[in-house]
Amino acid sequence: MTVSQDNSSSSHADMANAIRFLSADAVQAAKSGHPGMPMGMADVATVLFSKFLKFDASSPNWADRDRFVLSAGHGSMLLYSLLYLTGYQDMTLDEIKNFRQLGAKTAGHPEFGHASGIETTTGPLGQGITTAVGMALAERMQNSRFGDDVVDHYTYAIVGDGCLMEGISHEAISFAGNLKLSKLIVLFDDNNICIDGPVGMTVGDDQPARFRASGWDVQEVDGHDPAAVAAAIEIAKATDTPSMIACKTVIGRGSPNKEGTSSTHGAPLGDEEIDLARENMGWPHGPFVVPDTVLADWRRVGSRGASEHADWQARLGQMSSGDRADFERGLAGDLPDGWMDAVNAHKKSCSDEQPKWATRQASGKALEVLTSAIPEMVGGSADLTGSVNTKTTATLPVTADDFSGRYIHYGVREHGMSAIMNGMALHGGFIPYAGTFLVFADYMKGGIRLSALMGQRVVYVLTHDSIGLGEDGPTHQAVETLATLRATPNFNVFRPCDPVETAECWALALENSDTPSGMVLTRQGVPTVRTEHTDENLSAKGGYVLAEADGGDRRVTLFATGSEVEIALAARDILQGDGVPTAVVSMPCWELFDRQDEGYRKKILGAGTVRVAVEAAVRMGWDKYIRNHGGFVGMDSFGASAPAGQLYEHFGITAANVVKEARVRL
Repeated sequence: MTVSQDNSSSSHADMANAIRFLSADAVQAAKSGHPGMPMGMADVATVLFSKFLKFDASSPNWADRDRFVLSAGHGSMLLYSLLYLTGYQDMTLDEIKNFRQLGAKTAGHPEFGHASGIETTTGPLGQGITTAVGMALAERMQNSRFGDDVVDHYTYAIVGDGCLMEGISHEAISFAGNLKLSKLIVLFDDNNICIDGPVGMTVGDDQPARFRASGWDVQEVDGHDPAAVAAAIEIAKATDTPSMIACKTVIGRGSPNKEGTSSTHGAPLGDEEIDLARENMGWPHGPFVVPDTVLADWRRVGSRGASEHADWQARLGQMSSGDRADFERGLAGDLPDGWMDAVNAHKKSCSDEQPKWATRQASGKALEVLTSAIPEMVGGSADLTGSVNTKTTATLPVTADDFSGRYIHYGVREHGMSAIMNGMALHGGFIPYAGTFLVFADYMKGGIRLSALMGQRVVYVLTHDSIGLGEDGPTHQAVETLATLRATPNFNVFRPCDPVETAECWALALENSDTPSGMVLTRQGVPTVRTEHTDENLSAKGGYVLAEADGGDRRVTLFATGSEVEIALAARDILQGDGVPTAVVSMPCWELFDRQDEGYRKKILGAGTVRVAVEAAVRMGWDKYIRNHGGFVGMDSFGASAPAGQLYEHFGITAANVVKEARVRL
């Protein structure tokens, strides 16, 4: 593919200066921000957008557009300036002027969903480049399904020194190199400056050598030489590996007293210095002023892709009706007809056969059904496939030679795995899920948080969820992790108690298209307690009465999740035998329960009854259901290494202790 024809009448310098000074002016008006990076990378961005990037500003969500990720998200004004200049409808000059102000689309860091053209939320350094890897992987996988006529685009990312210092970047670089993601091009803003000062005070890595060692094509250019940048991108597009172009730049380019120093990194330049920079760069225009000729040329850049978009629409129209329907349904995130029938048949089978599976095993059985019914589901694990049960007969491995598979071997890269899944979800066409042990959710927390913040349907399979994993000991036994995940807004934590609830929770995770989920699953076997089939998804309300009180009005309500539901049921039997009417409430998803109306919640919680919760985790969060004087049986310390049964006895998570907590409150 050749360089796009440049029909602009403005010089490259003028077009780049429009970015520079919109950025500097916006940061100055906000009295906070990062002007140095946009000023330093304005030349590279001008080349990329005006000559290479395939996009149509009038149709920002065109499926076959190139993706552009600003991994160095602190330089957000670079992206906002480009969106305004190229004519994205919702990025107005007023938005630029209101940079970092309440309600503006121009947040301090790019926020997905705030404005068209922001492909992902960036700011936590390293997340952007890794999300871009996920986008590039999704492009190759979608291309293998639908062909070059409708899927043939690149993913570009601008990264900074900070992105490459973060450990997640190594996971991303290694992963992308191993899969030979040739349509991924990373532009490294090699300015040798971080907030504290010269990069050399903290890191001495040979970054180009680092990428080469992972199988990338690498070039090094002067980032202020537009011809050199263009030639490098042209070469990068022709390689059969991912590409990194190290662009040597001067941070704060044009600022006569501050360029090349950390003082331009994270603070406004000051009005006087901006005036000097205007004079220095030959930009005799006031704050936020872009000459009509320069703006017109940028708008032509924004409309340049319209004809290619129209050609693509014509090719889309030539697809078979079935392929087009699958393509468009996948992009829309809609689930295929009949998938819930398959789930209900599976639920009935579980209720009839009543297996005693670990819920991680029950999850694997549910995934066999779901991945056969929903072709967009793409699984994976962090080198724990046999333990987390995420691979099914329908999900063959994705390899560098064959992207038609649906199972990704992420390796021991939990942090990278989370961000790669975010990139796949953002790209569209896939529903990613992948597994590791619950305790290692801490490694993924940055990616999990962004899944929630961006409202992406990503499913985290989190097994070995408690002291019930046994001999691996306290390093692997999560006790505080559930509370951490439950504290995350817009994140559904599912902890099902048996195979039926597990299938229901999977269905809910897939139905919630704008909420990520954590499937928290046991290592040890649990009995099937839902032995009477219903097509109704009882887990959909987050909590429900699994066993109502017998022999009179309810006096005790026992609450539990996951493997401890079995313990609560055993405690109920004891209390009922003593003539104490007792109900058991299964609470597979607090977040869904909290969304129910007050009447339902009061009915389930059992107003006026003694309340006791049991969960093999810390108490944090339970008091909103059991009240401060309610009973709790669980963990208040880290675990230990021993067989699971011994650990439950050792830490007192037993039916006898649940009964004791209830009796002292009667």
